[in-house]
Amino acid sequence: MLRKGELNFQKPSGVSNVIKQIILEKGQQLDNKQYFNKVSKQWDAIRSSFFSENVREKALAVAQIQPGKLAADIGAGTGFLTEGLVQRGLKVIAVDHSEAMLKEMSKKFSGLGEIDYRLGEAENLPIEGGAVDYVFANMYLHHVEHPAESIVELARILKKGGVLVLTDLNVHNFEFLRKEQQDRWMGFRREDIRGWFESAGLEKVIVDCVGENCCAESSSGSEYARISIFVARGEKR
Repeated sequence: MLRKGELNFQKPSGVSNVIKQIILEKGQQLDNKQYFNKVSKQWDAIRSSFFSENVREKALAVAQIQPGKLAADIGAGTGFLTEGLVQRGLKVIAVDHSEAMLKEMSKKFSGLGEIDYRLGEAENLPIEGGAVDYVFANMYLHHVEHPAESIVELARILKKGGVLVLTDLNVHNFEFLRKEQQDRWMGFRREDIRGWFESAGLEKVIVDCVGENCCAESSSGSEYARISIFVARGEKR
């Protein structure tokens, strides 16, 4: 039974076959960057099979965004969050470690708003310290090597009083996501997220439920993951 406000989100037909075909080449597993480069052209369809725009709307709502401000979208992919930010009148620095993802994003948003595309890694973001009003990272943390250190880096680029918002997965045990979708972490405990935010110098920390699950099917079709999504918000001191 779904909780109040939770969406029964279904994947588009054929997506699991697309993932199977793209991810596994000659039986060899792709590394993180190869995976995202490989799926870039199909990413919008794949992403929409995982979760809906409700996740984006929740992230933007808790950030209390204001038009004219500057936001960073870290792990931007093909622009799931960036699109919502630009539509609401914000300028955006979109960062991803996949050049192919950024290329697809720039084609899709050609002529839309003020978007600065930058290639960069989690441990060393290509943005100066104290530069942005908001930092967003959607389904980003479970792909990085060192989550606590990555949150410190995300906080570094915020202005004083700026807001960091993360949306990611709660703890789960679906091991196929490590192999097939390059997940480094099997979700996170909310108390750990809160602690990492506070250690990074963030205050007024809130970690709450988005009210939606992330859904994914294994390439064999034998497993189906349905994982609750959290949203975390903190302000820089």
